[in-house]
Amino acid sequence: MIELGRHFDGTGVQPEGTSGDYGFNVWRNTFPAEELPPAGSVREVAGVTFAFPAPNADGADNVRCRGQLVAVPEGRYDWLYLLGAAERRTEDEVELHHAGGTVRRSWLRMSDFWPETPARFGEPLAFCTTGLRYPRHTQAGHSPSIWQQRVAIAEPDPLVAVRLPDNPAMHVFALTAVADEESRCAR
Repeated sequence: MIELGRHFDGTGVQPEGTSGDYGFNVWRNTFPAEELPPAGSVREVAGVTFAFPAPNADGADNVRCRGQLVAVPEGRYDWLYLLGAAERRTEDEVELHHAGGTVRRSWLRMSDFWPETPARFGEPLAFCTTGLRYPRHTQAGHSPSIWQQRVAIAEPDPLVAVRLPDNPAMHVFALTAVADEESRCAR
């Protein structure tokens, strides 16, 4: 699990009965906090462990991708897993920075958070709520979604950082790097 809190710049999860500067998208829609895992809790999604975000000191709880360089504990990983959603389905490249100085690009594809929009890229559903929060009310019957994405890491040198896309329509809530033990034994 990779610490993202210092990079958080978006407020997409809103507790019930609160007001303020929340807004996952331009219409200031948010995910109802009471229907998601508790802030800071550890959850498994499709076999991968994530730390569900706790807001940082500014109240932000996700990274709106703007080319942030995120340090990764140096290691040999096979996959980078993310919990995220897009303001509209989108795809863009991440840069994988390795200890030897090599930088590889890989695609990150994210489905839309918007209710009733199916996974465009076949990623597993991580979380879904029964309502979509607007600035003045919660619309029951809408189901905004957070998805699990994965990015392949093909370079054998240890990974040290990942540069997220410069695409503010993409939001990342959590990040985990995983080594496939079977692949690791063959190296």
